[in-house]
Amino acid sequence: MGLVVQKFGGSSVKDAECLRRVAGIITNTYKAGNNVIVVVSAQGDTTDDLIEKAKEISKNPSKREMDMLLTTGEQISASLLAMTIAEMGYPAISLTGWQAGMMTNSTYSNSRIKKINPERILAELDKKNIVIVTGFQGINKYDDMTTLGRGGSDTSAVALAAACHADLCEIYTDVDGVYTTDPRIAPNAKKLDEISYDEMLELASLGANVLHNRSVELAKKYNVNLCVRSSITGAEGTIVKEVTTVESMMVRGIAKDNDVARISICHIEDTPGKAFRIFSLLAKHNINVDIILQSIGRENTKDISFTVNEGKLQEALDIIENNKDVIGYGELSYTTEVSKVSIVGAGMVTNPGVAAKMFEALYDASINIHMIATSEIKVSVLIDEGLENLAVRAIQDKFELV
Repeated sequence: MGLVVQKFGGSSVKDAECLRRVAGIITNTYKAGNNVIVVVSAQGDTTDDLIEKAKEISKNPSKREMDMLLTTGEQISASLLAMTIAEMGYPAISLTGWQAGMMTNSTYSNSRIKKINPERILAELDKKNIVIVTGFQGINKYDDMTTLGRGGSDTSAVALAAACHADLCEIYTDVDGVYTTDPRIAPNAKKLDEISYDEMLELASLGANVLHNRSVELAKKYNVNLCVRSSITGAEGTIVKEVTTVESMMVRGIAKDNDVARISICHIEDTPGKAFRIFSLLAKHNINVDIILQSIGRENTKDISFTVNEGKLQEALDIIENNKDVIGYGELSYTTEVSKVSIVGAGMVTNPGVAAKMFEALYDASINIHMIATSEIKVSVLIDEGLENLAVRAIQDKFELV
């Protein structure tokens, strides 16, 4: 007998029919002699609907109150799933994040898990209950409800798997596993049997919506056995692990991200410490910066361009404008009409010319590159918005990822 953690996303629990299908997966695992912890997201578009309700009341609601509001979505899913399983004749109990011992910091709307006290969960498992936990949420030192940010249910599941020493953590989605790219964009995309933690982390961070990047970080840190599989087909999924055996693939996957904005700060005084001032100010406000490009200094000035998530654009602009005298620049501009396309693969380390091949694919498709960022296992480019799907297909064909 083992301990299995299973996570189901919003589309998997969106209505009564889906709940019954998910309950079938869970009870089959339970009948096989396993203890089962289930983590659920809010049903369908519930979170978006709740955000819209808040906007009807306030244009800028308190993040604390938003967390209080948004945590209700997962509670609905958890209780309904517990009822569904009970109707099938199996013991089940639903727990909120705080009842499950999920302790977080106090960064409302984007909290980090500090520790998990799994005593209540383990006690319920000892009673042979199927334990259903609300994903995406926890409690801080002030006893306030907190949320982990978009995709946080993945993180909840992996964190619980680590804290409870689970034998397996299964992330159920509406796709069969991890593909070389989104099969809705490139129908000939190939499903991967396995992928390394590092490759999956890069893909998740670069816009692939299969797993939340923080969940992959946790899985790697605590060596959690992780599998991505479909809640609809029941097909074998993709194993995420430390080392994979498919060494011949230079590129394992392609990701695109439309949630990107480019900010350009021009005519900055060409003196030491300017980049530090800009990016330390943004870091203090938890604004992540991705691609960075700095021009060669001329006439005692330089330009710095970088990308942020589009949702953080206005906050970033306000910070820069409010600190104009500290930074010392002449002009500030931005655009949201850009997209980021990236390739990821551990094989890049030992295969020179991968970036050139990607650039050739974009050239053949007449796609201009605005910015480039690289690491040992990824290459990202910024291109005009609207060309990202064409770019993905061109790269897919160039590297023959079928």
